[in-house]
Amino acid sequence: MKQSFLSTPNLNLQLRVPYPTPDELSPARETLKHLLIGSPKTVRGGIHRLHVLGYAEAGAWSPLQPMANSREVMSILIKYIVLR
Repeated sequence: MKQSFLSTPNLNLQLRVPYPTPDELSPARETLKHLLIGSPKTVRGGIHRLHVLGYAEAGAWSPLQPMANSREVMSILIKYIVLR
């Protein structure tokens, strides 16, 4: 016979992250959000150009997302910047 470990499931469990969040590591850090919008070819080209320039890894960008009522797509990159 199967038994559950909890007699009554607790749906209000709070998950604790075992490691510090980026804000906890360095309070002087801020997020800088980049948004590329254009044709799929243009957005991919922009992502690869920024990679070649050493600004951001190509894999750090979000997958291409279609824009509503358009043939354009968008991709997002979030970088953490240390302010001095």
